[in-house]
Amino acid sequence: MVRRAALMFVLTASLVLLATACGSREPVIIFVTATPEDGQPHSVLPDIPGAVGGLAQPPASNEALASQSPPLPLPTPTFIPTPEPTRMGVPSATEDQYYVVQAGDTLALIAGRFNVSVDSLVAANNLTNANVLSVGQNLLIPLSIQMVGPAFKIIPDSELVYGPGVRGFSVERAMEIVPNSYLAHYSEELDGRMYTGPQIVERVAIEQSVNPRLLLALLEFQSRWLSRSEVAQEAAIYPMGYIDQPVKVYGLYRQLDWAAKMLQSGYYGWRLRGLNAVLMADGLRAGFDPSINAGTAGVQYLLAQTRGYDAWYQAVLHSGFFATYVSLFGDPFLYAVEPLLPSDLTQPTLSFPWADGETWYFTGGPHGGWGMGSAWAALDFVSRQETEGCDIDPAWVAAMADGVIARSEYGLVVLDLDGDGDPGTGWTIVYLHVSSDERAVAVGDHVKRGDPIGHPSCEGGFSTATHVHIGRRYNGEWISADCTGCIATVPHPPFVMEGWTVYSFGREYDGSMERGDDYREACACRADFNTLVGGR
Repeated sequence: MVRRAALMFVLTASLVLLATACGSREPVIIFVTATPEDGQPHSVLPDIPGAVGGLAQPPASNEALASQSPPLPLPTPTFIPTPEPTRMGVPSATEDQYYVVQAGDTLALIAGRFNVSVDSLVAANNLTNANVLSVGQNLLIPLSIQMVGPAFKIIPDSELVYGPGVRGFSVERAMEIVPNSYLAHYSEELDGRMYTGPQIVERVAIEQSVNPRLLLALLEFQSRWLSRSEVAQEAAIYPMGYIDQPVKVYGLYRQLDWAAKMLQSGYYGWRLRGLNAVLMADGLRAGFDPSINAGTAGVQYLLAQTRGYDAWYQAVLHSGFFATYVSLFGDPFLYAVEPLLPSDLTQPTLSFPWADGETWYFTGGPHGGWGMGSAWAALDFVSRQETEGCDIDPAWVAAMADGVIARSEYGLVVLDLDGDGDPGTGWTIVYLHVSSDERAVAVGDHVKRGDPIGHPSCEGGFSTATHVHIGRRYNGEWISADCTGCIATVPHPPFVMEGWTVYSFGREYDGSMERGDDYREACACRADFNTLVGGR
């Protein structure tokens, strides 16, 4: 058992990225402590019926559920959870399909897109060299499977994102109910500052726009960090169960950061990209029941990463993760906001994120708002000022519209356009890589279009060169910059700034901006063909 742990992890990574590639933050040194108030293990929450070692073991039937004392909860019978319209053009998870190789494709990228292994692609197509593909080549995607997950809906869509349902919820206040929990006494150093366990949960939730209630419930389900004052050493180091990977992911922040990316991969994969199956930790592949919703797909996708098929199937039934969630927060469908995106959603008028008359360059087309798994909601830009590596750019990033600063911390700034200061409601603009030095805004500030916000830098994510990363959210959901080719049953209005409309070439970071006959193409460079001038 970990009693008074002081664990020092020195984490190093060697990454090769585009000059303006960006992603989530990567702390280099983590100092972890967890100090329970006494030396004796004890539970601070009642045990969840049927739970063994932190993983719920559900009975075989709903009748067995009802016979438990106390009975395990079932969804609210009077509520219809997240109706999901039929997704057009999505093949059955039990049918093979073909894919035409595009420029820039690799076998690993194609395997990741369809959630199959590289080895299965090689075998199905009799490939003699996995490193050689031809543009236009037809590949058989071996999707035939015999196993399909349950139709039970675990959470509504709005309970996966940091949306309107989070209003009024505080991780810190939630910890007052479990003051002796392992999470309440945990701390970790990130970016030169000590964070408490609750602060880490809130940070990941805000960065990736994932519901903090969901993260807390998953943390309890995976490792009992809320119901125990002490946890086993493995659970302390790998609280989300992500172990034995090529790059070790230690500590609460990195484990939750990974988990949030997996939740988004399932959610947006189902919602936008036709995801219909998931690869289990044991190498087996299971289809998603076609009647589930995106929120449920996100949870099912995450839980599959650390389980074989049998354990996964049990975890996604009534008495698996759902029971843990209900034991903490009640029925998740009582928090539902439906619809999360209105059918008539339109983007407000936006300017470029720099002042009128200034010349900047379009360096990154549509890519993940936070990590590859999220919607391709973000774009990258650099100013005319050439900088060395990650030197702070003296140019100013500016407000794209009138609004209120809802978040301003480390490299992240969130501009709330509806004026209520809540990052989970209405339209928000997310700025990443904004330097903390000489930042011109603080939380609660009212800004006008064109007001200075801060300077571009590398702060706040993976980046090898100074730039600014801009993304859009509505009600906490990342909104794709260009949803052409999406199977979305909900609107994702195009990203338009000063009349320039964004288009994607179908690969992250590749895309264009067009206004009438004018055309600009993304390039990690400064050239005439990616030049943009504010106010023209």
